[in-house]
Amino acid sequence: MIELQFFEKEDFQQLMSWIDSQDFLVQWAGTSMEFPLDEQQLEHYLRMSNSENADNLAYKVILVESGETIGHISLGTINRKNGTARMCRVLIGDKSLQGKGIGRLMVLALLKIAFEQLNLHKVSLAVYDFNEAAVNLYKKIGFKTEGFIREASKVGNAHWSYFEMSMLNREWQALNNLDAK
Repeated sequence: MIELQFFEKEDFQQLMSWIDSQDFLVQWAGTSMEFPLDEQQLEHYLRMSNSENADNLAYKVILVESGETIGHISLGTINRKNGTARMCRVLIGDKSLQGKGIGRLMVLALLKIAFEQLNLHKVSLAVYDFNEAAVNLYKKIGFKTEGFIREASKVGNAHWSYFEMSMLNREWQALNNLDAK
């Protein structure tokens, strides 16, 4: 149904069109980028991504049946020595596809890369507490909550809180019965 392909410069315009507010940019990228998202910021992001031994792998999400790009996801802060990384920048840009299981497929595809190709030990993430759909999705997939970080991101006049969550390689193996294969 979906496949992940490396995010490239020709994908910039579409991604920028999906990020339509400061609040949404912070939800997508934390405080690492500024609104409005522009090509210069994305060029910097891409320069740090997708090369051999890069610390960040950025992907566009392709709907296989149509070939259409429908989202974005990345695996960042890859530390091969410690075997850790952070899943980040998860986005289904086509709002008509939200709530149809695409997010689950995206996350599982990224975890497969993290645990089965890169052989990482742990994948963590941060998700804002008000994003209940994402929090519930991550829990259903098998992420464990490690903590609650209160009012850590200032967005406008508000301070947003988030959950730290993670999954270990052995939990991925157990979920997929990979140790039995």
